[in-house]
Amino acid sequence: MAQDLGLSFSHVGLFVTDMAGMVDFFSGVLGFTITDRGQLGATALTFLSRDPSEHHQIVLVEGRPPGLPDRIVNQVSFRVGTLGELQAVYRRLRTLEMRELTPITHGNAWSVYFRDPEGNRLEIFTDSDWYIAQPVREAIDLDRPEAEIRRETEAFCRARRGFRPIAEWRAELKRRIAAEREQTAAKP
Repeated sequence: MAQDLGLSFSHVGLFVTDMAGMVDFFSGVLGFTITDRGQLGATALTFLSRDPSEHHQIVLVEGRPPGLPDRIVNQVSFRVGTLGELQAVYRRLRTLEMRELTPITHGNAWSVYFRDPEGNRLEIFTDSDWYIAQPVREAIDLDRPEAEIRRETEAFCRARRGFRPIAEWRAELKRRIAAEREQTAAKP
């Protein structure tokens, strides 16, 4: 078991080919604010965040060679607060004709996947109220009323392995993490 280092996720860095286009995308489409930009030697960097307690959640770094395949990063994921907010984001992305725009449910979350201008896969998601064993990936129609989507998702989840309220699953995970940290701390 690995030693507990007290890690929490902070940010992701992406190499980019077209800095201006990627900055426009992350700021104009996804609503990030530029927090800093500058040069490190000959390399341009742009830092962006949506959280005032995080200097940056994304750093864009010049230097991605043109013509690389778009399967370098599996995905970069962003959370929204509610299913209604996710539906609004989905409608906006659809009007922008984003590539590979795919709404799905994982049961424990509703997601919209799509590609940024350089082909990186992005996910915007919100948690559901239920846990089911993962991985799960099922198509979903986010144009339907929120209450209908919730009812359908709950029924879908109840029929799957591991179903339970997400609060129960999180409480169990919290206990497991604490137990693992205690075991690690007890080792010489």
